Amino acid sequence: MTENNKTTSTTTGTGPHTTTGPGPGTTPGPGPGTTPGPGPGTVTGPGAGSPATSRRALLLAAGSAGAAAVLNAACAGPSRTQAVSGQPSASPPPTPALPGTGTTPAPACVLAVQAGAGPYYLDLDLVRSDITQDRSGVPLRLDLTVVRVPDGCRPLAAAGVEVWHADAAGHYSTGKDTFLRGTQITDHTGQCVFHTIVPGWYAGLAPHIHFKVRPDPHTETTSQFFFPENLLTRIYTHQPYARRTPPEHPNQHDSHYRTAAKTMTLPLTPHKNGYRAAYTIGIT
Repeated sequence: MTENNKTTSTTTGTGPHTTTGPGPGTTPGPGPGTTPGPGPGTVTGPGAGSPATSRRALLLAAGSAGAAAVLNAACAGPSRTQAVSGQPSASPPPTPALPGTGTTPAPACVLAVQAGAGPYYLDLDLVRSDITQDRSGVPLRLDLTVVRVPDGCRPLAAAGVEVWHADAAGHYSTGKDTFLRGTQITDHTGQCVFHTIVPGWYAGLAPHIHFKVRPDPHTETTSQFFFPENLLTRIYTHQPYARRTPPEHPNQHDSHYRTAAKTMTLPLTPHKNGYRAAYTIGIT
């Protein structure tokens, strides 16, 4: 089963962005058995009235004043997850440091064109900052800020932000697996942090990270981030990515990458033994 995201006319994040299905002759993506995500504007959980669903509904309904306190209570427990304080969680396995990227910073406050969630979205409601689990790869820290563009780019507190993406081998978690998926709630400055890895490639699509922003329990916007191609070609020479022969041009066969790259490509800088990207997601 390959990913083929439908583009909608709704807008979100930092600039125009859509996705496209794989071109001819591409390698198939992750195997069958995945669960399609809900349609636009829906908010569903793993089961009606489940604790996870109730938790996110409670977090989004709490409002900006009490979001941090509610999130801390919701995340209490023995897991490796944490609240939205922006402090690093457990570090991924060390990998060799890589050279700088020379990328251009993304625009500070513009709308990103909405893209489909793809066939691998799972509404698991995993409130956590470190989403790596047992997946190895080049570490990536995502510092995200959500703003309301029509309100003069006002930071948006207590918004739910979900991310999900493929591992170094191009596989998404399915079934009982939950690697490389997670949700954070923005703090009073509209910010949240994710600790993950740079995704691998699959199905002829430009490597990407999906994300959803839910400013409240009833609305959502969906889009995805891309990566600079010169950076990907360097990363893919390292393990575990080098276990497969990488495409010569991991981005160029995706027409929507060519359309949206200027605004939806992450501005990465070297960080510890991996990379960091700070990005402002503008929504309406």
